[in-house]
Amino acid sequence: MKITCFYCNKETDLPIHFEAKTFACPSCGRIYIQNDGEFRFRDKFSQNYEHHGLELGSTGIINGKEFRISGILVKKAFGSFIWKEYILHNEALEFVFLSEADGHWILLEEIEDKFDIAKHSRIMEYEGMNLNLYEYYNAQIVSALGYFDFDVSKKTVHTVEYINPPYLISIEKTDGVEATFYGKHMSKSEVKKAFKVTDLPYKKGIGLVQPFLFNLKVLAVTFCIVALLIILSNWQLNKDRVEQMVLDTSVPINEYTNRDFLTPSFELKGSAAPLSITLFSDVNNSWANLQLTLVNEKTGEEIYANKDIEYYHGYTDGENWTEGSTSEEFNICGVAAGKYHLTLTPMKAPEDMANNVIFIKATWSKPSGRNVWLICIFMAVVLAVLFYFNRYFETKRWEDSSYSPYNNQ
Repeated sequence: MKITCFYCNKETDLPIHFEAKTFACPSCGRIYIQNDGEFRFRDKFSQNYEHHGLELGSTGIINGKEFRISGILVKKAFGSFIWKEYILHNEALEFVFLSEADGHWILLEEIEDKFDIAKHSRIMEYEGMNLNLYEYYNAQIVSALGYFDFDVSKKTVHTVEYINPPYLISIEKTDGVEATFYGKHMSKSEVKKAFKVTDLPYKKGIGLVQPFLFNLKVLAVTFCIVALLIILSNWQLNKDRVEQMVLDTSVPINEYTNRDFLTPSFELKGSAAPLSITLFSDVNNSWANLQLTLVNEKTGEEIYANKDIEYYHGYTDGENWTEGSTSEEFNICGVAAGKYHLTLTPMKAPEDMANNVIFIKATWSKPSGRNVWLICIFMAVVLAVLFYFNRYFETKRWEDSSYSPYNNQ
């Protein structure tokens, strides 16, 4: 359809497949109403709004079908809140609607369902889903562009909205005619992909049905299942394990200062666990040292460790003091099953003539549940943090609603 505005001489040519009842000039905002097959001037919008977003006449692929934007409405409510509604149709005369407010998009379709909203019920049920009343308000059509199958000069639209993000039920009533729309949040990236555009309005704040980054119910169930699987797996792998003492010996330091002390071979069976080493030497204002190598006899892999034993004490400025200890403990983590031996090289302070022995114990420990519980605690903390941010997110979403469930909390 092609119409040239009588006042600004702007021609608007769009392929539409429905009978247009109203035309709003995209250039000057004058409204034309069809009367006996001719469009006659009816009214003019008092203010022109700068348009930034999808263009009139552009096409996009939505739910696998191509739609064309045949009309754009600009609405205002609450004195200053402004948003756009795009009306799209295809050759099969199917209509969909895109609402954009502060960079947030909702895709809507008209449905035949009717709801009794006279009592302002706080909860509405639709297809097994409960939606919460967000707001009742009167919206004003303050600008329009393109072709419409209704009279856009009827500028007041009584609206009620129920939400269960990312879903929306919007009921609109104009001149006694009621229409119900079912909507779902549409991401900015989805709109860009559908219409092959790159420049769209920036997002501000939280959208009416913008979903939180995570579905906390699904995430909580997933975390619980993961935690249960980890606990059960750890139990299954280690239910028959007991601590295994693999070494309990003493090494004469002077005898092995220049050569290695080789321990007997020992075999470890089961899943990986830490090898706990305990050292003792009767150092007194002196030190001793042990270099240790764990050798896998099958693969030849070697793991090195080095530990000092230091103990000093004295009396200074009227006070007794001590530093260090005659014993030390450390772990070689994640030692897998296999056949091993230890290579030990002791050392001590050359001037220490009293001490000549290092006592060594090595235990292949029962695997600790520490890592299992750390993972569970981490997931619980993550859920708690996300719950807090989700509550903040929802509080911000509802802060402009007269029916916010967070007002008295």
